[in-house]
Amino acid sequence: MGPHPAVAAIRLAVRRALADVLDSLPPRSSAEPPPLVLAAVSGGADSMALASALAFEAPKLGIRAGAVTVDHGLQDGSADRAEGVAARLRTLGLDPVDVAGVTVGRRGGPEAAARDARYEALSASARSHGACSVLLGHTRDDQAETVLLGLARGSGTRSLSGMPAVNGLYRRPFLLLDRDSTRKACHVQGLDVWEDPHNRDPAYTRARVRHEALPVLEKSLGKGVVEALARTAQLFRDDADALDTWAASAEQDVRDADGALDTRRLDSLPSAVR
Repeated sequence: MGPHPAVAAIRLAVRRALADVLDSLPPRSSAEPPPLVLAAVSGGADSMALASALAFEAPKLGIRAGAVTVDHGLQDGSADRAEGVAARLRTLGLDPVDVAGVTVGRRGGPEAAARDARYEALSASARSHGACSVLLGHTRDDQAETVLLGLARGSGTRSLSGMPAVNGLYRRPFLLLDRDSTRKACHVQGLDVWEDPHNRDPAYTRARVRHEALPVLEKSLGKGVVEALARTAQLFRDDADALDTWAASAEQDVRDADGALDTRRLDSLPSAVR
C-alpha cells in the first residue's frame, strides 16, 4: 500500500524540485561532497511537510538534506520554540539544522521587516554550509493571497505574478498544492506542527486577507477563487517575462550609433515597454 495521497503529492513536488536543482548544477567530480539542499522551516504545517518530503526524497537522489529555522524574537518563548522545531527536524534525519536568531527592524512595516530578516538569515545559512538551494513551503493559498494583496495595492504585472517557483537560491515546490494537502500530510505522518498566532492576528494584512477577505470572496463568488488567483499569477508571470524580453530588445533599438538615447524612438514604444 502506497503513502497517503497528500504525502505522495508533497513528495512528488519535492522530488521534481530536487531534480531541477541537480539539472542546474555543473558537473561534479566523485571527490566532491554531495550537493546540499536546505528547507526553511518555521514549524508550521507547510514547512514541516516540506521538511519531511525533503528528508525522504533527497537521499534517493544523492543529495544531502538540511534545514534552517529562524527565530524572529517577536514572541515570548520563541527561542525555546525554535530549538524544539530544530529537534524535530533532526529526528527526521536532516543535517545540518541551523537555528538562526534575527533582530527584526521596522523598515517597511512589521511583515516586510520580518521577511527581510528571515531571508537574510536563510541566505547566510546557505552560504555558511555551501548549500546550492533553499526550499520554501509556500502553497497555492499563499500565492492567491499575494496576488490579492497586489491587486489591492494597485500593483503592476510583475507584482501580480506572485511568487516565482524559482528565484535564484530559492525554490517553492508547493505552489501547485493547497494548504489542506500539507496539513493532511503532517497529520497522517504524525508530525507535530506549530500554529503561529501571528497568522491569525488581524493586525497583520496577510492574516486579514487569509481569514476575512478570501472567505468573503469564496462565499460571494463560489469555490475556486484561490485556484483562479493562483492561475492568474502564472498568466501575469508569462506576460511580465514577455515584456521584460521585449524591453531588453527595445533598449538597443532606441539608441543611436553612438549609444545615445533617441527619445523619439523611446516615445514610440508602448508605455508597458518604456
